Amino acid sequence: MTPSDVRAGATRRTERLPGTGRQAPSLAFPVATILAAALCVPSPTAAQEWIEPVDSLRQIQSIMPRSGPPGTLVEVYSDNMPLEARFHVGVGATRSGFESLFEASQLGLGEISVRLPIPETVSRERAAVFVAFNAVFSPIAMSRPFHVTDEQGRLRRTGEVEGVDGPCVVFRDEDGFLYELVGALEGLTRGRAITFEALYVDESACVDGSTVRVVEVVPPDGR
Repeated sequence: MTPSDVRAGATRRTERLPGTGRQAPSLAFPVATILAAALCVPSPTAAQEWIEPVDSLRQIQSIMPRSGPPGTLVEVYSDNMPLEARFHVGVGATRSGFESLFEASQLGLGEISVRLPIPETVSRERAAVFVAFNAVFSPIAMSRPFHVTDEQGRLRRTGEVEGVDGPCVVFRDEDGFLYELVGALEGLTRGRAITFEALYVDESACVDGSTVRVVEVVPPDGR
């Protein structure tokens, strides 16, 4: 699938840029469409957080923080962008439309920097990603996942356990993102489908994906 295929499936709306009063056109199309075009990341460790780590899109180099509830302001920065008249940065979950799209300034050396909020409608049950577009809305770069939480810092994920051999249990969620699990891991076996509540861990010795500390494994009925 080409970038033009992505643009053909998009619809536009507007979003006011926080603190500026400016408005930018906003797109709504599945992030999975972009993921299907595949991604490019610079290191094996970072690559394992992506669905398809192959050459296509650049990596947005920094999003800070990496987790938080809806409304969290996130600093998005990257200095590996091509020179463009203007950029837009969108945020949304995979397999769903972008919730917001904001204009991003390109600085003197070609870097982009923008501060934008996590939309109130983004669920804590799925990771969100940031995608940079050029002026004609061709996707250029994508970030590592941002982990949406509730006010207590909890996120929820559903997926399958892929490995239990090391100190960190390897888990892949329904969107294809890879996690390393620590915490309450009793009874987890390879191939088991689970839903869990967890806290995001900023720093960890685990190397195969985003690390989360499991608080509890939720029964299939969610109660």
